[in-house]
Amino acid sequence: MRNSRVLISGAGIAGETLAYWLARHGFRPTIVERAAGLRRGGQGVDVRERAIEVIERMGLTAQVRSAAADVLGMRFVDADGRRRGEVDMARIKERIGSDEVEIMRGDLVRLLHDANGGTVEYLFGESISALEPDSDGVTAEFERAGRRRFDLVVGADGLHSTVRRLVFGPEQRFVRHLDHYFAFGDADPALGPDRWVTVYNTPGAMAGVYRSGSHPQAKAYLAFRSPRREFDPREPAAARRALTERFGKDPAWHVAQLLESVLADDEMYFDALAQVHLPSWASGRVVLIGDAAHCASPVSGGGAELALTGAYRLADELAAADGDHEQAFPRYERAHRPSVGRRQRIGPNLRLLVPKTRAGIAIRNTLTRLPVLESMAGMERIMAPRNTEPLTTARTDTTP
Repeated sequence: MRNSRVLISGAGIAGETLAYWLARHGFRPTIVERAAGLRRGGQGVDVRERAIEVIERMGLTAQVRSAAADVLGMRFVDADGRRRGEVDMARIKERIGSDEVEIMRGDLVRLLHDANGGTVEYLFGESISALEPDSDGVTAEFERAGRRRFDLVVGADGLHSTVRRLVFGPEQRFVRHLDHYFAFGDADPALGPDRWVTVYNTPGAMAGVYRSGSHPQAKAYLAFRSPRREFDPREPAAARRALTERFGKDPAWHVAQLLESVLADDEMYFDALAQVHLPSWASGRVVLIGDAAHCASPVSGGGAELALTGAYRLADELAAADGDHEQAFPRYERAHRPSVGRRQRIGPNLRLLVPKTRAGIAIRNTLTRLPVLESMAGMERIMAPRNTEPLTTARTDTTP
């Protein structure tokens, strides 16, 4: 039924997009978000291929392009800050005719949130503590707001999804560690040139600064190779210990300043690089979207694309099925899984960003000084499997 009450856990890209389209199709979405407000932080994300079409259908194209990060490319420097290599991504995109947009995650979430206007109910500073599904609906128990009844529940709450844990099982069954940890936080923009990502490497580690052309604030990035560690990376004290242990004694380049910036940021992000793999994204009246269902990891460059297109497809299938989740959930999954499979094949990104050895760093830097790498990068973009699955089903396009 189009008037169904749908609880969405997570006010990120997937959750905000899904709420927008559900409201347009006559459903009643409620978003619950653990944070006290929108999460403004985050790194640059790519809006590409079918995701651009979603943004266009939401009437946000001009706003997204206006807020674009406008980063030209990536530079690799040595311990003294001397440039050792460079990849001009702006030139590559121009060569292959790409219309993709890089935008800071917080800016994209804000635009999606603003598009929802007064059509969505929000429960900020709240989280789900229990879910009780039955044949007629789902009873959700909140940490502070008591119990409420919904027809459907959607987990759009990221890599460490609460909904996935409550309904599908513990995350260690579905989360695959990619042998790296990474962190980012605000940084002094004087540490890197405008509109460039500047990276310094030691074997198995990376420190970098990201300078968006549309933001006065820079971002510091830290990453290092490591097997899975027996601690919760989201626990601030554990995160600080791990970062200090890995980067605290490195006097080279701006590593000390970048580490200090990350540790001082109250919204510092630190986590494992990981992917999510589930045999099914739905269980009864509960379904997962975005990173909760299929995190491809930040190095895939496809998280925002999958979040936007997956949310759109789920809303479309629910509308086409008049709210019948038994029809809509399997159709959404069949339509979306091919895109997920492509984006979870990461390719050489991680090896280029965090080479394992000094020889690997030297080879990477040499390649970036040669036209061959730029040609290879452009060719990889051209030859990569394209996302050709239609956003809407062949049965109907329910876009208002």
